[in-house]
Amino acid sequence: MHPSIRLRLSTMMFLQYFAWGAWTVTMGTYLLQALRFSGEQTGLAYGTASIAAIVSPLFVGLVVDRWFASERALAVLFLLSAATLYYASLQTAFVPFYAALLLHMLCFMPTIALSNAVAFRHMDRPQQQFPGVRVLGTIGWIAAGWVVGYLLHAEDKATQFHVAAIALVALGLFSLLLPHTPPLPRAAGAARPGLREFLGLDALQLMRDRSFAVFMLGSMLICIPLQFYYAFTNGFLNEIRVPNAAGKMTFGQMSEIAFMLAMPLFFRRLGIKAMLLIGMAAWAARYLLFAGGDASAHLWMLYLGILLHGVCYDFFFVSGQIYVDREAPAHLRASAQGFLTLVTWGVGMLIGSWISGKVVDAYRTAADPVLHDWSRIWLVPALGAAAVLLLFALCFRDRAPKPATGGGAPRA
Repeated sequence: MHPSIRLRLSTMMFLQYFAWGAWTVTMGTYLLQALRFSGEQTGLAYGTASIAAIVSPLFVGLVVDRWFASERALAVLFLLSAATLYYASLQTAFVPFYAALLLHMLCFMPTIALSNAVAFRHMDRPQQQFPGVRVLGTIGWIAAGWVVGYLLHAEDKATQFHVAAIALVALGLFSLLLPHTPPLPRAAGAARPGLREFLGLDALQLMRDRSFAVFMLGSMLICIPLQFYYAFTNGFLNEIRVPNAAGKMTFGQMSEIAFMLAMPLFFRRLGIKAMLLIGMAAWAARYLLFAGGDASAHLWMLYLGILLHGVCYDFFFVSGQIYVDREAPAHLRASAQGFLTLVTWGVGMLIGSWISGKVVDAYRTAADPVLHDWSRIWLVPALGAAAVLLLFALCFRDRAPKPATGGGAPRA
């Protein structure tokens, strides 16, 4: 890969995740404290990403992959994302805000798959080159947290959306400088993928295997308590007056980078099932730490809960993707990954966005409905994660033998 192409792809990743991280972490604080939305309304706002995650594979597969060069589609989608997000920032009532945010996510979510596709198309050694490019996205997310939280102090202000919109406009214009990536020509007589393939429904036949079905069910169920973290952690930290909450939450992404680099070692030592169980246990532990933490004597518990993000995310999501890739036959691997995304980021997170909002509303304090009993709130997802962990531990069986110490990640 030519250095100039690597630089352009890395810049794309940085700006894309900067724009996403500038508001998605702190939006809960803005909605709860500034707009006085209910917990249910806040959860539903975060659920727009899940709806978009279900729809975006259809748009990318049925429209972009057939008719448009990816870099031009990215330019249009990023500019539309900027406009819709800015419009959302002007709304103070729930219905127009929700509608604008949903439009934004429907424009933005397809760019995740498209940006990855552009990167892969221009790499001659993707397995070695992609991590070094993709890590700029995580760095962009970290930078956004520090800009919004530390430099601008905008966690409860619409400014966070304006920062993201500016980044999206810059990214939309920059996308026109990306390497040209036209639709791939199809072989003569080859059928185009249909609706079932884009939704990953061809992978339903894999559900005949008990362990694979348990894995998919467990993955969907664990994503319900997971949404508590993504939707309400920043609001929780700000409510208990932890300074620069958004900046402190970026420690989770720093932890994610460290554990990602160490994952090959863990695979050799532990194997898939142990890593999935550890990832689920980490989510339960994180919520227990949040339940017991505060902004003074027990601040260390909050730090530890945030730093667990590397284990929570990498051991569960990344290990799950590797398990699916290993278990699915070659001709079903793409469909199986799409099905995993559908049941986790789509169905599981969507249910979690609604339930988490209901729970947060149920534990508002009587003296001031803006304040919440967070110790009790965090116990709910902790118990939920623990229940899924128990189900998974009892019912899931990994047929593959534990890899030898000198081997690589398990794969059939």
